[in-house]
Amino acid sequence: MAPRKKSPAAKKASSTGSFSAEERAAMRDRARELKAAGKSDGEAEVRAKFAKLSGPERALAERLHTLILAAAPSLTPRTWYGMPAYAREGQVLCFFQSSQQFKTRYATLGFSDKAKLDEGAMWPTSFALQALTGETEARLTALVRRAVG
Repeated sequence: MAPRKKSPAAKKASSTGSFSAEERAAMRDRARELKAAGKSDGEAEVRAKFAKLSGPERALAERLHTLILAAAPSLTPRTWYGMPAYAREGQVLCFFQSSQQFKTRYATLGFSDKAKLDEGAMWPTSFALQALTGETEARLTALVRRAVG
């Protein structure tokens, strides 16, 4: 059988590297998470991720952690693609994406398709975070409660 030829798009992706270093690291983290499934302490892993963050972002992530667990005590902390995440029955509902990890302008609280945020034909599933004020904390708490259902 003759070797398959790569499409022009595949050639370009393999020569230029279609994933950033941060994305490749997240994929390696996910592979480790799948291997360790059921054998690790999610809370400890999430806290270890927070410890790697700089002061202001660490404080933001830790406060968000407290808010999420207070709003939805049924959620279990764990990592997901190397990011702190919160799951119910093994399914991730929301996650924290550090601006440092992915070299972005702001941190993000994202929700998976398992979150019950459906609203008409279109709704947001990711929220930029720069600071947690009383107003944003109340809004995030309501979102998390709604996501859990």
